[in-house]
Amino acid sequence: MNIFEQRESNVRSYCRSFPVVFHRAKGSIIYSESGREYIDFLAGAGALNYGHNNDYIKQRVVSYLDADAIAHGLDMYTSAKEEFLAKFSKAILIPKQLDYRVQFCGSTGTNAVEAALKLARKVTKRTGIFSFMGAYHGMTLGSLSISGNKAIRSGAIGTSNNVTFMPFPYGFMETFDTIGYIESVLSDINSGIEKPAAIIFETVQAEGGVVVAPIEWMQKLRELCDKHEILLICDDIQVGCGRTGPFFSFERANIVPDMVVLSKSISGYGFPMSLLLIKPDLDVWSPGEHTGTFRGNQLAFVGGTAALEYREITGLEQEVKVKESFLKTFFSEQIAPISDRIDIRGLGLIWGIDLAYLEEAIVEKITARCFELGLIIERVGRNNTVIKILPSLNIEMSILRKGCYIINEVLESCL
Repeated sequence: MNIFEQRESNVRSYCRSFPVVFHRAKGSIIYSESGREYIDFLAGAGALNYGHNNDYIKQRVVSYLDADAIAHGLDMYTSAKEEFLAKFSKAILIPKQLDYRVQFCGSTGTNAVEAALKLARKVTKRTGIFSFMGAYHGMTLGSLSISGNKAIRSGAIGTSNNVTFMPFPYGFMETFDTIGYIESVLSDINSGIEKPAAIIFETVQAEGGVVVAPIEWMQKLRELCDKHEILLICDDIQVGCGRTGPFFSFERANIVPDMVVLSKSISGYGFPMSLLLIKPDLDVWSPGEHTGTFRGNQLAFVGGTAALEYREITGLEQEVKVKESFLKTFFSEQIAPISDRIDIRGLGLIWGIDLAYLEEAIVEKITARCFELGLIIERVGRNNTVIKILPSLNIEMSILRKGCYIINEVLESCL
């Protein structure tokens, strides 16, 4: 028995799928202790949009550390925070004509989700929240209450109070007017469901199986919230920060949510960081009403500033479009023909190969075989039957192709 099995909790998960000891990483390659190379199509579950140990970002972080600059600052004013806010405003908010206040939350995405729910209820004086079937928003109690997966919620008794799950346009619901259904629930005095404080949604349900929300659906959702004076919260934790091309994933629908939750790649380097973006008139917090010891992660501020610069210098948004085109073509021409029951979904650099017609154990064997051939890739969706492709945004085309050919080889041999 190794030290991990002896001492680490049973809750560990990724290491069970990728059972080697990793030592170092660079770009889109992770190296085991034995020196074997693995192509990374997981990217820290979306926390490493700029790859492992990005040289541009690393240089800025190392220089900051060498200067003995402040590393932990609670929510005090610091030069690192000042530079991040200025760059985020100049590079992202102002050009996109988005007027948001920035709240620095705890160390991970679920902390920002909790803050959003708490603030929405404070603003509206209503307790209910509408979420969607297939949603995933985090592992703390409030976030669990609005996540659809029963397995991860099983140990959290009573988390679903004041939460109503609405149908997402997926499966047979793609032909059902889900927005019309929500409208009828809100308008019908006998529906039995109170008007909520907020509706929280993902433009792409990543953990839900890479389910992409249609543009018209998102626009109607925004209109519905305006009509009924309900706050609209966009969870952009996994598919924001350029994952779908533009910095925010909701930009393709030309809508403006009332609140936006960011985490994962916002720090640029995998450092813990989460933000809640709030329309100014909703920023009704009292000082210290919502806090967190690690909301002042200075290295994350430094990395986040450098990441925004890196996006501009490298023209990363256009680069994502080029790779999106490659993946779309590859999957339609090489993967889809393997079986007429394979469903391909995605945009930008998040794609899913839906193998729902197979048993979960078979799909698990497929991803395990990919790992044996040097590719790290995970399963998501109902019964974990969707293979999720989530490489870094700056992955070299040669490595992207190689990873895709591994998937193709394994699927052809298995199916």
